[in-house]
Amino acid sequence: MALKILVTAKRVEDPESKIRVRPDGAGIVTEGVNYKVNPFDEIAVEEALRLKEKHGGEVVVASIGGDKAMTEIRAALAMGAERGLLVRHDGPLDPVIVSAMLAKLVEREKPDLVILGKQSIDDDQNQTGQYLAERLGWPQATFASKHDSLESEAEQKKQPGLALAADGKALAVVREVDGGVETLEVVLPAVVTTDLRLNKPRFASLPGIMKAKKKEVKELPSAELGVDLAPKVVIRKLSEPPKRQGGVKVADVNELWAKLHDEAKVL
Repeated sequence: MALKILVTAKRVEDPESKIRVRPDGAGIVTEGVNYKVNPFDEIAVEEALRLKEKHGGEVVVASIGGDKAMTEIRAALAMGAERGLLVRHDGPLDPVIVSAMLAKLVEREKPDLVILGKQSIDDDQNQTGQYLAERLGWPQATFASKHDSLESEAEQKKQPGLALAADGKALAVVREVDGGVETLEVVLPAVVTTDLRLNKPRFASLPGIMKAKKKEVKELPSAELGVDLAPKVVIRKLSEPPKRQGGVKVADVNELWAKLHDEAKVL
């Protein structure tokens, strides 16, 4: 059964960049910061492409933001997605708004499956997938992973970790839980969020990058979706973590125990 899969590609700060908080605490210093596709979303794109390559279908990539968000959409198109959707929005976002926007895109696109990262690495809220499933009334499987190692033969052959049932109506998902993994079966359409150990995303090839420039990206203003754009989560202020103090050498275990007990009071 061919699948139509909607995936997300959020623009986030490159974790290799040095992040500094602005003196007024109103945000971060953006000068000199590089950006990339949220790594968890990149895994979602890779898994969608593997499912498409095995079963046929179409992968549509969606992002929300301004002109610069087009970079992340093109990156996913270069990996192999067929077309893109850019919701133009310049205001603040939170998982409630994002899930509402994605739900509207789902109503328009009618995919069989939505795959998105379990969280974005800029705010680590881990809520959008769950909100989206609730809004749609769809089953969900969060933290999708796999039994096999990322060094396994199946991974080398780029086999999908998500297993489509023979009748094409359900999906088996291995997910990480405390102490191990469990396997769920969700009836399609469904929402899946990806964890780190689901796959290794591919690098975009030069032909893929060239083709991506010509692929369709439909743009639509956020106001057109009919979503309440008032944030429910408001960041009042950002601050740097306290600077780490220098370490202290101790002579023996007794002195260490005394410092932990009397000074740090953790024993």
